[in-house]
Amino acid sequence: MQLFGNKTHLKTRETEWIEGAKSGDRRSQKAIYDMLSGKMYAVCLRYMGDSDAAQDILQDGFVTLFSKLDSYSGEGSFEGWARKIFVNTALMSLRKKDALKGSEDIDVARSITSDDPTVFEKIGYKDLLKLIAALPAGFRTVFNMYVIEGYSHKEIGEELGISETTSRSQLQRARVLLQSKIKEKF
Repeated sequence: MQLFGNKTHLKTRETEWIEGAKSGDRRSQKAIYDMLSGKMYAVCLRYMGDSDAAQDILQDGFVTLFSKLDSYSGEGSFEGWARKIFVNTALMSLRKKDALKGSEDIDVARSITSDDPTVFEKIGYKDLLKLIAALPAGFRTVFNMYVIEGYSHKEIGEELGISETTSRSQLQRARVLLQSKIKEKF
């Protein structure tokens, strides 16, 4: 079995596509689009909450990706580099929409525990994604950045122009809302 040869071959193909796309080759751009579009659409959908907005961000993200392709150094994962572009594109859109408008700073966030811990084991991945997508934009954004992307509250605050306390309260409120929705449905 030539598993390692295949990985090397795929990496070589990716490198060829990147170089081709840098020089404006449409086939290389399409190959990169085909390689990344599904995963990046999922990223966009998590942040935007609906498919129309996610499609818009996906399109804008690819425009940005191809315009900044010269800045990709080849170090690290190309997919990871691209993911940052799509997350930042989504965040810029949410900032323009003032997604966190009305957010309040709170010093102590409520915590909630489930009386039935098995209720959280009943929910499937797709159901959870739907519930996350249904969160208000501010809650959804902070939840995605903290839980899924791994940003700190300080980084979230800097990225969104909010305080760390607001980031924490948005995350806690998102968790409380998600938990109550899970309890209702399951």
